[in-house]
Amino acid sequence: MAEDLRVNAALVIPGAELSERFSRSSGPGGQGVNTADSRVELSFDVVESRALPEHLRRRALARLAARLVDGVVTIAASEYRTQLANRKAARERLASLLRDAVLPPAPPRRATKPSRGARERRLSAKHQRGALKRDRRATGD
Repeated sequence: MAEDLRVNAALVIPGAELSERFSRSSGPGGQGVNTADSRVELSFDVVESRALPEHLRRRALARLAARLVDGVVTIAASEYRTQLANRKAARERLASLLRDAVLPPAPPRRATKPSRGARERRLSAKHQRGALKRDRRATGD
């Protein structure tokens, strides 16, 4: 059985809710490339999870909607030659993905106006650029 996955200080996904599948990787491997099942697919069912409180589940479902298939998020890792390294990479990527998905929303942006000096500097720069272009024109004599 897989060990628990710590997402952040308050959220831990039990190992029983994670499912791993192994297959042959298409990456490097030398002589053992056709025999070693080093590719890892780590799946987590967001909809059925008991580890996620309801408000975090709703937030995660909304933010991960494009990645979910029937409420399950799947991470595939095949960048390393060993199954153990790919398992570790998949778990880290899933934790990072869930960490970002359950973050509280950012505070709304407070609208501001440019200062009077900034507006004057912008207009002054526009006038200087226009004068430069005007001076480059050929006179129509």
